[in-house]
Formats: sequence, C-alpha cells, structure tokens
Amino acid sequence: MNTTHGAVGAAMASVVVLLSPAFATAAAVGAIAGSLLPDVDLFVGEHRRTLHYPVLGWSVALPALGLAALVPSPASVVIGFFLLGLAVHSTMDAFGAGTEVRPWEATSDRGVYAHVPGTWLRARRWVRYDGAPEDLALCALASLPAVLLFDGVIRWLVLGGLLLSVPYTVFRKRIPEIEARLLE
Repeated sequence: MNTTHGAVGAAMASVVVLLSPAFATAAAVGAIAGSLLPDVDLFVGEHRRTLHYPVLGWSVALPALGLAALVPSPASVVIGFFLLGLAVHSTMDAFGAGTEVRPWEATSDRGVYAHVPGTWLRARRWVRYDGAPEDLALCALASLPAVLLFDGVIRWLVLGGLLLSVPYTVFRKRIPEIEARLLE
C-alpha cells in the first residue's frame, strides 16, 4: 500500500526528531513525499518501472543524505530524505507481490524494474500483495515511531494514512471488479 510506503518514510524521518529536532519536519515532509511519489507511475508510464529506481536511487540518495548531514539546512534535509524515500520505496516493492492487477493470484514475478542492469527484480512476496493483512500490520508498525515522536500535522498525516489503510485492506480483493464495472 502506498500508505505503508508513507509510514516507512515517516518512520525514517523519526530518527531526526531525536538527533536534530529543528530539521525533523523537513525530514518528514521529504521522506513522506519521496516515499509516495514512485506510485504515480500507476497513472503515468509503466508501474514499478517509470518512477522506481531500486539500484540507481541509492546512488543518489546516500550522497544527498551525506550532504544533508554535513551541511544541514531545511532544503538539504528535505532533498536528502526525499531521495531516501524514493530509494526505499523502490527497494520495498521487490519484497512484495508482482505487478499484476490481482497480485494474490501470483501470475507475475516482476517485482520492480532495475534500470542499471536493465532487468526486472523478482517479486519475493514477503508481503503477499498490497492491502494484504500483513501489509496493514506493517503499515501500523511503521506508523508507530512517527505517531509517538511527532506532533501536529505529521502525526495526523500518518494516522490518517493508517486509517485509510483499513478499508483498503478490507476491500482490496474487490477493487479489480469494481474498477472493471466503472470502466464499462
């Protein structure tokens, strides 16, 4: 679920609350935005290929985070954590299901496209599919650090994402049928 990606982004930024509270909001905004952005390729391009960079993403994210640590500013922290969110999202998708419409049927082994070697990384299905009960559990677990360490907008944004995840999990297997009816 994209909400799980957002919660993981917020969890990564939670470390900044402890290390450098002045930059915590910037880290959270960057990490959450970067964690959510790759799934825009559901609508533009090819999902898990156009905006997903599981190998290349790290080569950009790690230097950007290093720069943010050496020269901390709201801009460097936002950019560093945005790029970290992109890299982590892309990597996480390889641990889930394939790219098929009904991923619980396991008809595709395409996890995420790795541009550098020019091949699809295999879907490992540690989380059987987006919206599976274990995905909701992962979202809840990843939400905890942000809910406990942030206040205000970041806390409510993460809680809102978790609350949206519940009905998505309940109705996930019906979504392809509903979508087909709407397109008719």
